[in-house]
Amino acid sequence: MTIAAEADEPAKGEPAAGSAQPRQFIVTVYGLYSRTEGGWLSVATLIGLLADLGIEAPAVRSSISRLKRRGLLRAERRNGSAGYALSDEGLSVLREGDRRIFRRDRATPSDGWLLAVFSVPESERSKRHLMRSRLTRLGFGTASAGVYIAPAHLYDATAEMLRRLELDGYADLFRADHLAFGPLEEKVRQWWDLDQLELLYGEFVRKHGGVLDRLPAAAGTGPAGRDAFVDYVRVLTDWRQLPYLDPGLPAELLPDGWVGIRAADLFFTLRSRLEDGARAYVAGGLGPGAR
Repeated sequence: MTIAAEADEPAKGEPAAGSAQPRQFIVTVYGLYSRTEGGWLSVATLIGLLADLGIEAPAVRSSISRLKRRGLLRAERRNGSAGYALSDEGLSVLREGDRRIFRRDRATPSDGWLLAVFSVPESERSKRHLMRSRLTRLGFGTASAGVYIAPAHLYDATAEMLRRLELDGYADLFRADHLAFGPLEEKVRQWWDLDQLELLYGEFVRKHGGVLDRLPAAAGTGPAGRDAFVDYVRVLTDWRQLPYLDPGLPAELLPDGWVGIRAADLFFTLRSRLEDGARAYVAGGLGPGAR
C-alpha cells in the first residue's frame, strides 16, 4: 500500500525530478506501515526508519511539516509520544493509490476510453490549471484542448478527484470508442509521451535490477530485516510515480518489447521477495519501547 502520486507534487524549492526526496520516502513509509497503527506514526519511529535510508533527522522534520501544510498529515500525540496521523484527505489519497499502484493488468482495446471534456472560464484560470494538472497526474493523455483521454478503467478515480476538488461543475465524462481516423497506435503516441515513459521505465530497470540479482535464487526467499526494508522502500518510492504516467495503456497499442512490461515484472517480483521481511523489520520498531 502506498500514497498516491498526488503527494509527490514538488514543494517550492524542490526539484521536480531526479533522486527521490525525503518527503517521498516518508509518504511511502506512511502508505506501507501506518495503517496498521491507525494511520499514526511517532516522530521517533519516522526518524529511525528514515535514518536507515540515509536521511538525517532535520530533513525528516522539515518534510513532515510540508506534508502537514498540504493537509495530508495532522499532528497528534499518543501515549505521550509526538507523532503525525493521516488526515481524511491523506487516507483518501492512499485508497486511490492502492488501486493504481498495485494494479497489474493492463487495459485492452475493447475496454474503450474515458474522455474528460472541460471548459473553465478565463476568470478562473487557476482552476483550469488545476484541472489540467490533476488529469495529467491521473494518467490522461491530451487529445485536444479541453479534451483529455484515458483508459476507461480510470472513471471512478477521475470522478472522485473531480468531486473532491470541486471541479465536477466544469467537466463532463464520456465513455468512447475510437472509430476513425488513422491507426490507434499512432494516436496513442500523439496523446502520450511514450518516449519519455520508455526512458523512465528503463531507468527503473537499470536502477533496481541489481536488487533482484543479489537476492537468493530460491522462490519465496529474500533478505530479512533492515536490508529488505531499505530495498523495498526505495523500489516502491521510484515505482509508485510510474503508474500515473502510464495509466495501463493496452499492450497491443505499445511498441514491441515495451520496457514498461519488464519494469512491472521487476517491481512485482521484488515486492513478493521483499515485502514480508521489510514489514517484520518495521513491526519490530513499532513495538512497546522500540525506537
